Amino acid sequence: MTTKAGAVVTGAGRGVGKLVARMLVERGYTVLVTDVDEATATATAAEIGAIARVLDVRDDAAVAAARDDIVARAGRLDVWVNNAGVLVTGPAWEQDAATRSLMIEVNALGTINGTVAAIGAMRDHGGGHVVNIVSLAGITAVAGEAVYAASKHAAIGFSLSTLADLRLAGVQDIDISCVCPDGIWTPMLYDKLDDPGAALSFSGTLLQPADIAAAVAAVLDKPKPVVTIPKWRGALARLGDTFPRFGLRAIPFMVAQGRRTQRKLVARSPGTR
Repeated sequence: MTTKAGAVVTGAGRGVGKLVARMLVERGYTVLVTDVDEATATATAAEIGAIARVLDVRDDAAVAAARDDIVARAGRLDVWVNNAGVLVTGPAWEQDAATRSLMIEVNALGTINGTVAAIGAMRDHGGGHVVNIVSLAGITAVAGEAVYAASKHAAIGFSLSTLADLRLAGVQDIDISCVCPDGIWTPMLYDKLDDPGAALSFSGTLLQPADIAAAVAAVLDKPKPVVTIPKWRGALARLGDTFPRFGLRAIPFMVAQGRRTQRKLVARSPGTR
């Protein structure tokens, strides 16, 4: 792909998605900023020089329509970033069915819908790159975030399996990459400082949205199936997944570390919220 054309970012009204969309605009793409919140999508698009569209990623027909929109505007689709996500903490048995369904449908089904739609535009039309913002929760056990982790495990399993299917079908010009970050200081975590169920999200390196945008830029330049941020946390997550007994024994210590970080952020200043 020598001439850059269209890009779509879901959940791009704020936070990580907004910075990813900005990065793509700066790289010369025609960017469709999508979000379930019309106001944030419109404001972000106006700010960065993109196009806004309301999108609920759970709606397969709406996702396909967003794809057709960017293809009509830009001529083809080069990049699709599945960023939209929902996090609700707590043991699965304390969450109602609607909450569990919301996380599974947005985080897993939304990723599936976006990826399949993108492949439909990219296959036999110059190829492209699908980047799925997953999480370290997609690699290992995460106490307090069981359903969220399940949705992210589904997202990474689907992504890698679909990439395998593409290669078996002889499709070499479409890449799928999973970016798996540690906890990110975004609106998703702003109200979680007093939430013990979110402690593991604070137990390692608390990332900034710009860190994820930089990782997406790097993986677009050099495609990889899975990228963990930071690498040391990714290695630790993989170790816990390889040796589940070890991982489960380590969780109380990591939760304690996360709670310490939460308390430090609360004490630092009222502006942390």
